[in-house]
Amino acid sequence: MFDLSNKTALITGGNGGIGLGIAEGYLQFGASLIIIGRNEQKNEESRAYLAKKFPESKISFFICDITEVKSVDQMFIEIYKENESIDILVNNAGINIRATEPQELSFEDWSKVISINLSSMHIMSSKVVEKMKKNGSGKIINIGSMLSIFGSTYGSAYAASKGGVVQYTKSCADGWSKDNIQVNAILPGWIVTAMTEKFRITYPERHALIQPRTPAGRWGTPNDLAGTAIFLASEASQFVSGVSIPVDGGYSIR
Repeated sequence: MFDLSNKTALITGGNGGIGLGIAEGYLQFGASLIIIGRNEQKNEESRAYLAKKFPESKISFFICDITEVKSVDQMFIEIYKENESIDILVNNAGINIRATEPQELSFEDWSKVISINLSSMHIMSSKVVEKMKKNGSGKIINIGSMLSIFGSTYGSAYAASKGGVVQYTKSCADGWSKDNIQVNAILPGWIVTAMTEKFRITYPERHALIQPRTPAGRWGTPNDLAGTAIFLASEASQFVSGVSIPVDGGYSIR
């Protein structure tokens, strides 16, 4: 039921953090991977790490600006030379640009966050959905955040983009469920990544409040997301679509 062999999964931002944790989970269950990352050094480091841990697996890496339609179009020409279709799309790529209050965030930074965190999901999903329809099935998993639920004075663009992820997920599920394409979202809690490390340094007083509020009593790790991502990518979730699942150690219940 959870077998992903003979499935090809594409993960944006899969060369580190949550994306890499999901990638490891998919490889454990037999999937072939296509990982999209903008940073060539991180791509090479992740390639070496995954090749050592999963030497028999098929893993491809691409460098692409997923906010640019022409760049994505060109990338998919290359992808489809070696892959008939994408069975699983994980829209994971994201950034956060912080400011102490919303009005202090420049429009340029606002636009950059919205473009990468939200608009790229539409670009990528639009590229895979037609082939998924022709194949009669598909899985799209969008990565939101705790800030899909809560506001943030220091992360206004991030919160707005992640709130949009939830509504975009519902809209796509509504449109594509009839084609046997399930679209769902995962809302990670406070996860130890390079992105949250900057938060710890910049806002130590806020960081100190997170662990005591989390019922699990700890921050999460990227691998904590893998199980939910495997479920949503597998046959086990055939009748699950349009939902957003917090994976947060209980943070959102308080």
